[in-house]
Amino acid sequence: MSSDVMTTPYERVGGGDVVAAVVRRFYALMDGDPDYAELRAMHADDLEPMRDSLTGFLTAWLGGPRDWFVRRPNACIMSAHGTLTISPALAGQWVDAMTRAIEADPCIDREIGQRMADALASVARGMARPHTGA
Repeated sequence: MSSDVMTTPYERVGGGDVVAAVVRRFYALMDGDPDYAELRAMHADDLEPMRDSLTGFLTAWLGGPRDWFVRRPNACIMSAHGTLTISPALAGQWVDAMTRAIEADPCIDREIGQRMADALASVARGMARPHTGA
């Protein structure tokens, strides 16, 4: 795939099928790896709605179809998670699982995959709140 200036990150990662595969892999890791037990515990039993939402969000975030934002006018991913208690450790679990899911995809160019993982890590870590004790 060409990496000229007009190519979106969505196109560079391989489009919708690749984004969906990354999200499936991410939730499979979260659901099955005990290292992500705390992260899994904060989700509903049925992960399908989250798979659909994250796939739509990442598709739009990467420059693909913006359906996720069209269905959620004025949506802010940070605000959407604002009511959750996200510790640095929990954010780290999310980052680790997502990075593994991206790196495991043979279709994603290493450079764009690393940039994607780094940007998502910044977002996830930005949602973390240090434990303040009570």
